[in-house]
Amino acid sequence: MNIIATAPGKVVLSGEYVVLDGAPAICMALNRRAIAKVNESPDGQCHVATPGFAGDDPFRVVDAVCGGVRPARSIELDTQAFSEKGSKTGIGSSAALTVALVAALGRSEDVFVKALLAHSELQGGAGSGVDVAAAVHGGLIEYEMKTRSVSRIDWPEGLVWRLIWTGVAASTEAKLAKLAQQAGGPSRSALGLASHKMAEAWRSGNADKILSEYVAYIGVLRHFSVDHGLGIFDAGHEQLTDAATLDGLVYKPAGAGGGDIGVLFGRNEPELERFVAKHSELVHAVLPCGLDLDGVRLEQQ
Repeated sequence: MNIIATAPGKVVLSGEYVVLDGAPAICMALNRRAIAKVNESPDGQCHVATPGFAGDDPFRVVDAVCGGVRPARSIELDTQAFSEKGSKTGIGSSAALTVALVAALGRSEDVFVKALLAHSELQGGAGSGVDVAAAVHGGLIEYEMKTRSVSRIDWPEGLVWRLIWTGVAASTEAKLAKLAQQAGGPSRSALGLASHKMAEAWRSGNADKILSEYVAYIGVLRHFSVDHGLGIFDAGHEQLTDAATLDGLVYKPAGAGGGDIGVLFGRNEPELERFVAKHSELVHAVLPCGLDLDGVRLEQQ
Protein backbone atom coordinates (compact mmCIF):
# COMPACT_ATOMS: atom_id res chain seq x y z
CA MET A 1 0.00 0.00 0.00
CA ASN A 2 1.43 3.34 -1.05
CA ILE A 3 -1.11 6.09 -1.74
CA ILE A 4 -0.10 9.66 -2.51
CA ALA A 5 -2.54 12.54 -2.98
CA THR A 6 -1.80 16.22 -3.49
CA ALA A 7 -3.86 19.41 -3.42
CA PRO A 8 -3.02 23.03 -4.30
CA GLY A 9 -2.83 26.10 -2.12
CA LYS A 10 -4.81 29.24 -2.84
CA VAL A 11 -4.99 33.02 -2.85
CA VAL A 12 -8.28 34.88 -2.36
CA LEU A 13 -8.53 37.70 -4.91
CA SER A 14 -11.79 39.31 -3.76
CA GLY A 15 -14.69 38.67 -1.41
CA GLU A 16 -12.54 38.28 1.70
CA TYR A 17 -14.49 38.35 4.97
CA VAL A 18 -17.89 39.05 3.35
CA VAL A 19 -17.90 35.63 1.71
CA LEU A 20 -19.14 34.67 5.20
CA ASP A 21 -22.20 36.87 4.56
CA GLY A 22 -23.02 35.21 1.26
CA ALA A 23 -21.04 37.47 -1.06
CA PRO A 24 -19.12 35.76 -3.88
CA ALA A 25 -15.38 35.25 -3.49
CA ILE A 26 -12.89 34.93 -6.32
CA CYS A 27 -10.08 32.52 -5.50
CA MET A 28 -7.12 31.13 -7.42
CA ALA A 29 -5.44 27.77 -6.85
CA LEU A 30 -1.65 27.94 -6.67
CA ASN A 31 0.83 25.36 -7.88
CA ARG A 32 2.30 24.85 -4.44
CA ARG A 33 0.88 21.54 -3.26
CA ALA A 34 0.29 19.77 0.03
CA ILE A 35 1.20 16.09 -0.11
CA ALA A 36 -0.46 13.28 1.86
CA LYS A 37 1.23 9.87 1.77
CA VAL A 38 -0.44 6.83 3.32
CA ASN A 39 1.26 3.47 3.89
CA GLU A 40 0.70 0.36 5.98
CA SER A 41 1.63 0.70 9.65
CA PRO A 42 4.49 -1.54 10.81
CA ASP A 43 2.89 -2.14 14.22
CA GLY A 44 -0.85 -1.54 13.81
CA GLN A 45 -0.62 1.98 15.27
CA CYS A 46 -1.14 5.37 13.64
CA HIS A 47 2.12 7.15 12.88
CA VAL A 48 2.24 10.71 11.55
CA ALA A 49 5.22 12.59 10.11
CA THR A 50 4.76 16.26 9.24
CA PRO A 51 7.58 17.86 7.21
CA GLY A 52 6.91 21.56 6.94
CA PHE A 53 4.00 21.48 9.41
CA ALA A 54 3.80 24.62 11.59
CA GLY A 55 1.13 23.47 14.06
CA ASP A 56 1.61 22.11 17.55
CA ASP A 57 -0.32 18.83 17.14
CA PRO A 58 0.45 16.75 14.03
CA PHE A 59 -2.54 14.48 14.73
CA ARG A 60 -5.15 17.28 14.53
CA VAL A 61 -5.65 16.98 10.78
CA VAL A 62 -5.83 13.18 10.98
CA ASP A 63 -8.36 13.33 13.83
CA ALA A 64 -10.52 15.87 11.99
CA VAL A 65 -10.56 13.79 8.80
CA CYS A 66 -11.08 10.47 10.60
CA GLY A 67 -13.54 11.59 13.25
CA GLY A 68 -11.10 10.96 16.08
CA VAL A 69 -10.60 7.29 15.16
CA ARG A 70 -6.98 7.12 14.11
CA PRO A 71 -6.32 4.63 11.31
CA ALA A 72 -3.62 1.99 11.59
CA ARG A 73 -1.53 3.69 8.93
CA SER A 74 1.79 5.45 8.52
CA ILE A 75 0.90 8.92 7.28
CA GLU A 76 3.14 11.69 6.02
CA LEU A 77 1.66 15.19 5.74
CA ASP A 78 4.03 17.39 3.76
CA THR A 79 3.46 21.15 3.58
CA GLN A 80 7.02 22.25 2.86
CA ALA A 81 5.88 23.96 -0.34
CA PHE A 82 3.83 26.40 1.74
CA SER A 83 6.81 27.87 3.60
CA GLU A 84 9.37 30.42 2.57
CA LYS A 85 12.65 30.65 4.46
CA GLY A 86 11.13 28.63 7.28
CA SER A 87 8.04 30.83 7.69
CA LYS A 88 4.45 30.17 6.68
CA THR A 89 3.24 32.22 3.74
CA GLY A 90 -0.53 32.08 4.25
CA ILE A 91 -1.55 30.32 1.04
CA GLY A 92 -3.90 27.73 2.49
CA SER A 93 -1.73 24.88 3.74
CA SER A 94 -4.24 23.47 6.23
CA ALA A 95 -7.08 23.31 3.70
CA ALA A 96 -4.87 21.78 1.02
CA LEU A 97 -3.53 19.23 3.46
CA THR A 98 -7.02 18.31 4.66
CA VAL A 99 -8.20 17.80 1.08
CA ALA A 100 -5.15 15.72 0.18
CA LEU A 101 -5.56 13.49 3.24
CA VAL A 102 -9.27 12.92 2.60
CA ALA A 103 -8.40 11.80 -0.92
CA ALA A 104 -5.45 9.64 0.15
CA LEU A 105 -7.45 7.82 2.81
CA GLY A 106 -10.45 7.40 0.51
CA ARG A 107 -12.68 8.66 3.33
CA SER A 108 -15.46 9.81 1.04
CA GLU A 109 -16.64 9.68 -2.56
CA ASP A 110 -17.34 13.41 -2.22
CA VAL A 111 -13.95 14.81 -1.18
CA PHE A 112 -15.32 18.37 -1.14
CA VAL A 113 -18.05 17.71 1.43
CA LYS A 114 -15.83 15.58 3.66
CA ALA A 115 -12.96 18.07 3.53
CA LEU A 116 -15.31 20.98 4.29
CA LEU A 117 -16.52 19.24 7.44
CA ALA A 118 -13.03 18.27 8.55
CA HIS A 119 -11.51 21.69 7.92
CA SER A 120 -14.40 23.41 9.68
CA GLU A 121 -13.66 21.29 12.72
CA LEU A 122 -9.99 22.25 12.53
CA GLN A 123 -10.98 25.93 12.49
CA GLY A 124 -13.51 25.66 15.28
CA GLY A 125 -16.39 26.28 12.90
CA ALA A 126 -14.89 29.47 11.45
CA GLY A 127 -14.04 30.03 7.81
CA SER A 128 -16.02 29.97 4.59
CA GLY A 129 -14.59 26.92 2.86
CA VAL A 130 -13.27 28.90 -0.11
CA ASP A 131 -9.76 27.53 0.45
CA VAL A 132 -11.13 23.97 0.49
CA ALA A 133 -13.04 24.66 -2.74
CA ALA A 134 -9.86 25.86 -4.44
CA ALA A 135 -7.91 22.83 -3.22
CA VAL A 136 -10.55 20.41 -4.50
CA HIS A 137 -11.38 22.05 -7.84
CA GLY A 138 -8.21 23.96 -8.78
CA GLY A 139 -8.12 26.79 -11.31
CA LEU A 140 -9.69 30.22 -10.91
CA ILE A 141 -13.07 29.93 -9.21
CA GLU A 142 -16.04 31.93 -7.99
CA TYR A 143 -17.32 30.54 -4.70
CA GLU A 144 -20.46 31.17 -2.66
CA MET A 145 -20.59 29.86 0.87
CA LYS A 146 -24.34 29.52 1.39
CA THR A 147 -24.84 27.18 -1.55
CA ARG A 148 -21.25 25.84 -1.61
CA SER A 149 -21.36 26.56 -5.34
CA VAL A 150 -18.13 26.60 -7.32
CA SER A 151 -17.86 28.05 -10.84
CA ARG A 152 -14.71 27.94 -12.94
CA ILE A 153 -13.52 31.15 -14.59
CA ASP A 154 -10.99 31.43 -17.41
CA TRP A 155 -7.96 33.56 -16.64
CA PRO A 156 -8.44 36.94 -18.38
CA GLU A 157 -6.24 37.65 -21.37
CA GLY A 158 -3.88 40.56 -20.78
CA LEU A 159 -3.89 40.33 -16.97
CA VAL A 160 -0.64 39.39 -15.24
CA TRP A 161 0.17 39.09 -11.56
CA ARG A 162 2.78 38.55 -8.89
CA LEU A 163 2.35 37.16 -5.41
CA ILE A 164 4.14 39.34 -2.85
CA TRP A 165 5.08 37.92 0.54
CA THR A 166 5.31 40.40 3.41
CA GLY A 167 7.54 38.18 5.54
CA VAL A 168 5.07 38.66 8.41
CA ALA A 169 2.80 35.80 9.46
CA ALA A 170 -0.87 36.67 10.03
CA SER A 171 -3.63 34.76 11.82
CA THR A 172 -6.81 34.45 9.79
CA GLU A 173 -8.52 32.76 12.75
CA ALA A 174 -7.79 35.70 15.06
CA LYS A 175 -9.15 38.23 12.57
CA LEU A 176 -12.30 36.19 11.94
CA ALA A 177 -12.85 35.89 15.69
CA LYS A 178 -12.54 39.67 16.07
CA LEU A 179 -14.98 40.26 13.23
CA ALA A 180 -17.47 37.80 14.73
CA GLN A 181 -17.67 39.92 17.87
CA GLN A 182 -18.87 42.96 15.94
CA ALA A 183 -22.22 43.86 14.47
CA GLY A 184 -22.40 44.38 10.74
CA GLY A 185 -22.14 48.02 9.67
CA PRO A 186 -22.35 50.09 6.49
CA SER A 187 -18.77 49.31 5.43
CA ARG A 188 -19.45 45.58 5.71
CA SER A 189 -22.51 45.87 3.51
CA ALA A 190 -20.54 48.06 1.10
CA LEU A 191 -17.81 45.42 0.87
CA GLY A 192 -20.45 42.82 0.07
CA LEU A 193 -21.75 44.94 -2.80
CA ALA A 194 -18.21 45.62 -4.00
CA SER A 195 -17.51 41.86 -3.97
CA HIS A 196 -20.46 41.26 -6.28
CA LYS A 197 -19.08 43.89 -8.67
CA MET A 198 -15.61 42.32 -8.53
CA ALA A 199 -17.06 38.89 -9.29
CA GLU A 200 -18.93 40.35 -12.27
CA ALA A 201 -15.71 41.93 -13.52
CA TRP A 202 -13.82 38.64 -13.22
CA ARG A 203 -16.59 36.80 -15.06
CA SER A 204 -16.38 39.35 -17.88
CA GLY A 205 -12.82 38.27 -18.66
CA ASN A 206 -11.93 41.91 -19.38
CA ALA A 207 -8.58 42.82 -17.80
CA ASP A 208 -9.22 46.57 -17.95
CA LYS A 209 -12.58 46.17 -16.24
CA ILE A 210 -11.04 44.02 -13.49
CA LEU A 211 -8.25 46.50 -12.81
CA SER A 212 -10.66 49.43 -12.82
CA GLU A 213 -13.09 47.69 -10.47
CA TYR A 214 -10.26 46.92 -8.04
CA VAL A 215 -9.68 50.65 -7.49
CA ALA A 216 -13.13 51.04 -5.96
CA TYR A 217 -12.96 47.66 -4.21
CA ILE A 218 -9.71 48.48 -2.44
CA GLY A 219 -11.15 51.77 -1.21
CA VAL A 220 -14.13 49.96 0.32
CA LEU A 221 -11.82 47.31 1.80
CA ARG A 222 -9.80 50.04 3.51
CA HIS A 223 -12.91 51.52 5.12
CA PHE A 224 -14.01 48.06 6.22
CA SER A 225 -10.62 47.38 7.79
CA VAL A 226 -10.61 50.64 9.75
CA ASP A 227 -14.23 50.31 10.89
CA HIS A 228 -13.61 46.84 12.28
CA GLY A 229 -10.07 47.32 13.54
CA LEU A 230 -8.75 44.44 11.45
CA GLY A 231 -5.46 45.93 10.25
CA ILE A 232 -5.87 44.38 6.80
CA PHE A 233 -3.39 46.85 5.29
CA ASP A 234 -0.73 46.46 8.00
CA ALA A 235 2.68 44.80 7.49
CA GLY A 236 3.53 46.89 4.43
CA HIS A 237 0.32 46.31 2.47
CA GLU A 238 -0.66 49.99 2.78
CA GLN A 239 2.61 51.24 1.30
CA LEU A 240 2.53 48.70 -1.55
CA THR A 241 -1.09 49.59 -2.36
CA ASP A 242 -0.23 53.29 -2.58
CA ALA A 243 2.95 52.68 -4.60
CA ALA A 244 1.09 50.51 -7.10
CA THR A 245 -1.59 53.17 -7.55
CA LEU A 246 1.04 55.80 -8.35
CA ASP A 247 2.62 53.44 -10.90
CA GLY A 248 -0.67 52.67 -12.61
CA LEU A 249 -0.89 49.14 -11.20
CA VAL A 250 -3.12 47.41 -8.67
CA TYR A 251 -1.97 45.85 -5.41
CA LYS A 252 -4.11 44.48 -2.63
CA PRO A 253 -3.71 42.32 0.47
CA ALA A 254 -4.91 38.78 -0.17
CA GLY A 255 -7.31 37.00 2.15
CA ALA A 256 -7.32 38.20 5.76
CA GLY A 257 -4.41 40.60 5.23
CA GLY A 258 -2.36 42.14 8.01
CA GLY A 259 0.68 40.18 6.80
CA ASP A 260 1.11 36.99 4.77
CA ILE A 261 0.65 37.82 1.07
CA GLY A 262 -0.68 40.37 -1.38
CA VAL A 263 -1.29 40.33 -5.13
CA LEU A 264 0.14 42.76 -7.65
CA PHE A 265 -1.79 43.08 -10.93
CA GLY A 266 -0.87 44.69 -14.22
CA ARG A 267 -1.22 44.41 -18.00
CA ASN A 268 2.21 43.07 -18.89
CA GLU A 269 5.20 41.35 -17.32
CA PRO A 270 7.77 44.15 -17.78
CA GLU A 271 5.76 46.67 -15.76
CA LEU A 272 5.47 44.23 -12.87
CA GLU A 273 9.21 43.57 -12.99
CA ARG A 274 9.91 47.30 -12.98
CA PHE A 275 7.64 47.80 -9.99
CA VAL A 276 9.34 45.05 -7.98
CA ALA A 277 12.79 46.45 -8.78
CA LYS A 278 11.75 50.06 -8.10
CA HIS A 279 10.17 49.23 -4.75
CA SER A 280 12.57 46.58 -3.54
CA GLU A 281 12.56 48.17 -0.07
CA LEU A 282 8.81 47.42 0.17
CA VAL A 283 8.78 44.00 -1.50
CA HIS A 284 9.99 41.43 1.03
CA ALA A 285 9.87 38.64 -1.55
CA VAL A 286 8.06 37.54 -4.69
CA LEU A 287 6.73 34.02 -4.27
CA PRO A 288 7.53 31.94 -7.36
CA CYS A 289 4.23 30.22 -8.14
CA GLY A 290 1.52 30.15 -10.74
CA LEU A 291 -2.10 29.26 -11.37
CA ASP A 292 -2.75 25.54 -10.87
CA LEU A 293 -5.54 24.36 -13.15
CA ASP A 294 -5.75 21.02 -11.36
CA GLY A 295 -7.41 20.40 -8.03
CA VAL A 296 -6.86 17.44 -5.76
CA ARG A 297 -5.42 14.39 -7.46
CA LEU A 298 -4.13 10.93 -6.67
CA GLU A 299 -0.51 10.78 -7.72
CA GLN A 300 0.04 7.13 -6.84
CA GLN A 301 -2.11 4.25 -5.65
